[in-house]
Amino acid sequence: MSDNKPNKVMALYNKVTRLPFGKRIFSLMVSRMAPYFATVKPQVTDLSLNRCELMIKKRKRVQNHIGTVHVIAICNGLEMAMGAMAEASIPKHLRWIPKGMSVDYTAKAGSDIRCVAQVTPEQWQEGDMLVDVKAYDSNDVVVVQGTIKLWISLKPTK
Repeated sequence: MSDNKPNKVMALYNKVTRLPFGKRIFSLMVSRMAPYFATVKPQVTDLSLNRCELMIKKRKRVQNHIGTVHVIAICNGLEMAMGAMAEASIPKHLRWIPKGMSVDYTAKAGSDIRCVAQVTPEQWQEGDMLVDVKAYDSNDVVVVQGTIKLWISLKPTK
């Protein structure tokens, strides 16, 4: 971002997370903007410029037939991490929209899952942008990794 003042999403995160249960409150607010995210009850654990991390608890609702966290639930968490990171980080003159997701399943997801979406500041340019996404189990083993492709364009002038 061109100035040091945080945008609305980053300012909201900074304000709300000072409250008791603030990270949970912020996570619920994000889930209300895109209600499907709420199906995995993600909790944003860290949000900073160009990076977001959240947790998905392993519970019956997100498990598959073999008792591991279903990859679609993980992809849902990765997409929410990407969206929160993008909203908190995008320069004011740009906007974004997702174009696709490509992931590899690299290990069984047998525990709570930590989803991380991360970019570098230099990536915020018009055109296609690939956001690195990874999901880790409780032993820091990567269970899903890939990219989410965004289309970055200029905001229309008002």
